[in-house]
Amino acid sequence: MSPKHKPLVWLHGEVKTPPFSAEARLEAGFLLRRLQRGEMLSMPRSRPMRAIGARCHELRISDVGAIWRTICHADADAIVVGEVFAKKTQQTPKQVLDVSCRRLKEYDRAGK
Repeated sequence: MSPKHKPLVWLHGEVKTPPFSAEARLEAGFLLRRLQRGEMLSMPRSRPMRAIGARCHELRISDVGAIWRTICHADADAIVVGEVFAKKTQQTPKQVLDVSCRRLKEYDRAGK
């Protein structure tokens, strides 16, 4: 990895585990690599998740039979993945928001 790229920190739900298809893993990897390079993503690939916190985004990954979401936080020195889940409704489930907030807060506390 280039020194200019931020590392990925997985708190939960790696995209390489099933049931992601090979195509969806490639798309997720492509989007995460862009974040690692410092690019700002926007709709339709990413949307801000202000309910979770500043610099948090929901990456949108389409797959056969599922629509995946990856909750990410662009930290100063890393891209932190807080959750990966299949989205089945228009709104992000409250449980996903709560778990993502908790994981990211714990990550921030552990780093200080």
